[in-house]
Parts: sequence; C-alpha cells; structure tokens
Amino acid sequence: MMRVPAELAETLAVVVDEGTLDAAARRLHVTPSAVSQRIKALEEHVGRVLLVRAKPVRLTEAGGAVVRLARQVGLLEHDALRELGDPDEGGVSVPLAVNADSLATWFLPPLARLAARHPVVFDLHRDDQDFTAALLENGTVMGAVTSRATPVAGCAVSALGTLRYEAVATPAYVARHLPDGASASALATAPLVDFDRRDDIQRTWLAGRGVDPDAAPRHYVPASNDFAAAVRLGLGWAMLPRLQSQQALDAGELVPLGGAGVDVPLYWQQWNLRSPLLDAIAGELIAEARRVLAPSGA
Repeated sequence: MMRVPAELAETLAVVVDEGTLDAAARRLHVTPSAVSQRIKALEEHVGRVLLVRAKPVRLTEAGGAVVRLARQVGLLEHDALRELGDPDEGGVSVPLAVNADSLATWFLPPLARLAARHPVVFDLHRDDQDFTAALLENGTVMGAVTSRATPVAGCAVSALGTLRYEAVATPAYVARHLPDGASASALATAPLVDFDRRDDIQRTWLAGRGVDPDAAPRHYVPASNDFAAAVRLGLGWAMLPRLQSQQALDAGELVPLGGAGVDVPLYWQQWNLRSPLLDAIAGELIAEARRVLAPSGA
C-alpha cells in the first residue's frame, strides 16, 4: 500500500499557502531548490502531477487530495498535543473561506473570541459565497461560509441563516436620479454599484423590477466596506445587507428604494473530522450567525 510521506505533503501545503516556491522556502527555512526537490520527490512517489508551477502556484486535482491529507493530519496532531498538554505546542493555522459581506459584518467577532482561548491563527480566503465551496473541494480551506446547502464530499453542513439585502441610496442620489421613484424607466439609467462582475444581487433585484439588468451604468468597487462607502457617498444605489446599512438608514444618510429584498441563505461547511478545534470554530460561527442573521426561510 502506498503511503504519502508527511513531511513532503506538508511542504506541498506550505507552497500552496505561500503561492511560490521561494516564499515557501523562507517559511520552511530551506532553499527554494530543496522545496522543489521535495515536491518532485512527492510527485514521483505518488505518480501524479500535484502542482502547476505558475505564479501563484495551482494545485491539480491530485494535489488537492494530498493537501487535504496534510491539513487534516496537522489539525489532528494539534488536537492530540493539546490534549496531552504539550507545553511546546505553538498552535495551528486554520484556513477558512468566507464571502465579503459576512467578513465585513459578523464573521470576525467569533473568531476573535476563539483566538483568545485557543493557540490558533486564521488564514482567511475571501470569495463570493457561490464559489467558496470549491476551496473546500480542493483542500485550500478547512471550513467555508457558502450558499451551497449540499455537502461537499467529506464535509458536514449546518444552516447559518439568511443574509437579507435591500436596495438603498442616499437622499441626494434619489433626488437626482430617481425623483419620481424607482420606476423601471428610471432604474434603467440610474448608476448602480456592483462588487465585481460575478456579483448578481443587483442584477436579481433589477430583473424583479422588470428592468434589463445590463442596461444601467455601473461602478465596480470590489471590497465590502468600500462598496458600502461608495453607496453612502452617493456614487450609486446598491443592495446592502441590513447589518451594514442599518446605522446609515437610522441616521437618514441612506433611504430604501423599496421593492422586494434579495435573500441569500448561508451555510457553514467544514471537513467531517472529529476535531475539537474545528468543532469549536463551527460552534462560535454558527451561534453568531444565528444571532444576527435572519432565520433561514423567514
């Protein structure tokens, strides 16, 4: 039976984390040549190409399987050393994936509470909730906030709640672009703000109002806090979660445009391991999400 050498698998995981062989070498305190030789030896051992040597490097499907193994072994080793009371156990890095709006609103406080109790550091990967599950599949992360309710292979899933988005703009913007209300004809020419070209929340709302989603001019602001700031500055209208817009709505800095909101159900998926640390992370995140998000299906 073939066995995967633990040191070589760990080296592959570090290369993926750091993005280049040179950066991995600095972290591992070896030469880039040594890192390259380890990866080559691992690929020869398993008989598969594991790494696409680009900038940044990319895993093949086989490489993802090896990285998942390396991360799972590292996590379980950390849990065992903690249970044994090893005074030299320095903690573990836990990579997680999260969508931008969750990261900007509710995701960080539970991690801070956990980090105060556990020797852990977090490596956060930000992506759209429709794409974070892929980071679980290829071994990049151990857990993810995702819109995918069906479990990724080898993962457990829990409902978090619903992030509810509502169309908002500044009073000055409304007076200039929508003086007679958010009619279909007015919305077809009123500038809006999109997060990036994969952001379909504004498009969904426009389609529901009978507006061609591609008709209106749009600004692209690919950072959640800056996205909300752009709306508060009057650059355009956008869909914001109430967690992000409530204070500005209460202060009269933003006003709702009306129409139905857009609900995005969120789920927590994580590797299906018996790990006290991973379970503690899930417990904190699920409790916080269910405290601040709308209930699923509400």
